[in-house]
Amino acid sequence: MNIQQFQYIVALAENRHFVKASEQCFISQSTLSTMISKFEDEIGLKIFDRSKKPVELTSEGERILEQIKMIQREIGQLEEMTKEIKGEVKGTLSIAVIPTIAPFLLPLFLQSFAKKFPNLSIQVKEQTTGEILRQLSSRELDIGIVSTPLVQKDVVEYPLYHEPFMFYNAGEERQDQLTADSMDVSNLCLLEEGHCMRTQVVNLCDLHKLNLRSTLNFDYKAGSIDSLLRFVKANKASTLLPFLATLEMSEEERERLSAFAKPVPFRTIGLAVHKHFVKHKILEVMKESILKEVSQVLPNGEPKGEQLLPI
Repeated sequence: MNIQQFQYIVALAENRHFVKASEQCFISQSTLSTMISKFEDEIGLKIFDRSKKPVELTSEGERILEQIKMIQREIGQLEEMTKEIKGEVKGTLSIAVIPTIAPFLLPLFLQSFAKKFPNLSIQVKEQTTGEILRQLSSRELDIGIVSTPLVQKDVVEYPLYHEPFMFYNAGEERQDQLTADSMDVSNLCLLEEGHCMRTQVVNLCDLHKLNLRSTLNFDYKAGSIDSLLRFVKANKASTLLPFLATLEMSEEERERLSAFAKPVPFRTIGLAVHKHFVKHKILEVMKESILKEVSQVLPNGEPKGEQLLPI
């Protein structure tokens, strides 16, 4: 049993074809077949049903494949740990960001962060919180940028900053001393199910027993903040927005944007990694890069303690 055999088994499971799998592994078809057969003989179980076209995993093979992939991820972590010990920063870093953070935070820090690690290939994608947690747990993902807390036993969270919420009402001008229970929610629009920001806004409104029934005779749930804002403007409706999403608003739009009086509703943005994550140097630099950039755009005198209303 060796690492090469693991590679051959995974390749065949992915391609379901001996020729394609052997080409992927840069070996002959006969060598691939022989090495997998030796592995099956060693463990006393058939991983593949070779009588099927294309070749299929057996029920036992499905379970063994998952364990092999887990071992491969652990070997990868060992390789990353040795690089960090030697001061080498190279390879691949995978980052996933929830959609209500990605378009507003990434442009602030990602380019300057990437320049600090020229030998590192950085892969960035947008994912929901649930998918980020799943991929962190399965070790498919290195770092998640999310709204915390997450409270998952195999995930470690690093809170970074508090982001206030703002109230945008396309049908009315800015309100002074706005509070959660003084919002006009007759036409409040939200993101679709699956976005944690939707849950946060609903929690805020439930907390103050506000009526969420709209005067509009249709129900629209947006898939992104951009589409949410477009709908709100077109229908003179209202919504809540995270502060960073308001930075590029026009002066006209800002006339309809209201800040909350204290206590200020906010969400906490942070990094999330698996508890066995080993790229600590990269993580620290990312934390510093984000905090440096965000501190320059968040409201001065960020409220603390009793002046905050977490949602």
